[in-house]
Amino acid sequence: MNNLIDNKTEELRNRLEVTVGTLHEITKEIGHGELESTVKDIKDRIDDPFMFVIVGEVKAGKSSFINALLESTKEICKVAAHPMTDTIQQIVYGEQEGIEDINPYLKRITQPVDILKEIAIVDTPGTNTIVDHHQEITEKFIPASDLIVFVFESKNPYRQSAWDFFDYIKDEWKKKIIFILQQKDLMQPDDLITNINGVKEYALKKGISEPKVFTTSALMEQKGQHEESGFKPVRSYIYDNITGGKAPYLKVLNNAETALNINDKIFKGVIIRKEQYESDSRFRADIRETLDHQEEKTKRQVKVLVENLLASYDRLTNKKKSELTKGSGVFSMLKRSVTSRFGSEKSPKEWLENIATDLEKDLNTEFKDKLQEGVIDIAGSIQDMGKLIDSKIKNSETILKNNHEIFSDIAERRANVLKDLQQAFSGFLKSSENFYDNELIQGANEIAPNLVKGGGIAIVGLILTTLTNTMLLDVTGGIFTAIGFVFAGVTVGLNRSKIIKGYENEVEKGRGKIKEEITEKLNAYTERIKSKIDDNFFRFDKLLEGERNTIEYLEKEHERISEEIGIIKNEIAAQIEHMNA
Repeated sequence: MNNLIDNKTEELRNRLEVTVGTLHEITKEIGHGELESTVKDIKDRIDDPFMFVIVGEVKAGKSSFINALLESTKEICKVAAHPMTDTIQQIVYGEQEGIEDINPYLKRITQPVDILKEIAIVDTPGTNTIVDHHQEITEKFIPASDLIVFVFESKNPYRQSAWDFFDYIKDEWKKKIIFILQQKDLMQPDDLITNINGVKEYALKKGISEPKVFTTSALMEQKGQHEESGFKPVRSYIYDNITGGKAPYLKVLNNAETALNINDKIFKGVIIRKEQYESDSRFRADIRETLDHQEEKTKRQVKVLVENLLASYDRLTNKKKSELTKGSGVFSMLKRSVTSRFGSEKSPKEWLENIATDLEKDLNTEFKDKLQEGVIDIAGSIQDMGKLIDSKIKNSETILKNNHEIFSDIAERRANVLKDLQQAFSGFLKSSENFYDNELIQGANEIAPNLVKGGGIAIVGLILTTLTNTMLLDVTGGIFTAIGFVFAGVTVGLNRSKIIKGYENEVEKGRGKIKEEITEKLNAYTERIKSKIDDNFFRFDKLLEGERNTIEYLEKEHERISEEIGIIKNEIAAQIEHMNA
């Protein structure tokens, strides 16, 4: 039977060790040194015996309690009036007595005491001691414990430092706890009952559903007053609940519970981390949506501008076409040919040149007003694009705080990326070079001095005005040159239809050129500014990508670890139930 128990516990230990190993890898992945150390300690202690950790204030009687519990005639744990060391003492079974220094803060004491074949006892420094590192090293030892034995002075079990430490043990690690009121021989029976009830009341308020409170006197036990000392109920509790073959299973179970607690603690942090990731993803999607919206808005304004320009273009070119149609008849042209010789009227050639010149003058005059009005709207949208993004960056939501228990480093890294983004984007908006575009504006020398004056998005209007004026001069100049070629070489009065047809063709080409080039170049300028704005988010996007992958990994591993530990716990529960049957 013992071999079966040994084989089964060994199998469970091995499985748990693999699972705790995975948990250890997770703590390294998230870069949390304290949890990494704690999980490694659990992994290293999986083969240790069931561990009692004795805690309490200095002079509460912890060492005396241990000596009496082990029924030793020798002083296994030194009893002193004052704390002399910040060393934890682990008492384990050994055929020979011995003391081994494990590290500066831990001694291992071996004793040939039968009860130590199933359990180990750890004596910790006082929770209220002033010796350096006491609280720190005691807290580090708690996660590896299986049962916390909280020792109070019977006469005063209400000291704040002891109950503060109780809160840490219960809330942080959810360890099983029993209470010992030591030195009961110094109390009157009625007063002792009052303090027993007081401890139970405290424990109930702090979430212990059925607090176990024992009263003991190490002095009475050592004097042979075994019935009165209170140690018999303590030993019965240990036998009924821990020893008798159950301790190895309970050890695995407690390690599993601790690992599960750490796994859940990490996952609670992952939930907040995921909330931050989802918030940042919404923020980033909002940035893209805002950029898309502003781009579409700007393109609509470009379309309106072009439509207004084309409406003026159509009206003026049709007006000139009407004038050309009426004045280019055979009789009218012959008349101009004759009268021009006497200086009373312009020649047909001069008349045609004047039509082209007047059309160019009328178009440029009307386009100037249309452009000024349209460019103001377009420049406003591009400026809004930058300002809106700047505002959204400054108002991004922070959920994962820099003081988070587990993911403070991640929160700080995110905060730094966001801070860099804010600073970089603020600088981006102030730099005129980010909005100037050599691909669009050839007359760079003409507007260069004004770039320094305006700076950043303030010069967008200047750039767009220069751009559109330059394009329109090129387009209209090209149209009039083409029309001039149509008019040139036309035989007076004989090619009216050719003149009108040629004029219509060139006007239509010019119309298409205005629509195509202004639309294409203004939209391309808007798209490039949008792309430059979006490029500022490169590091933030890398952060989001890394967060998505990490969170998916942590969620998957949390579920896998929880499932495996659940299976192990169920198997242990079945084994213990079988043993109790």
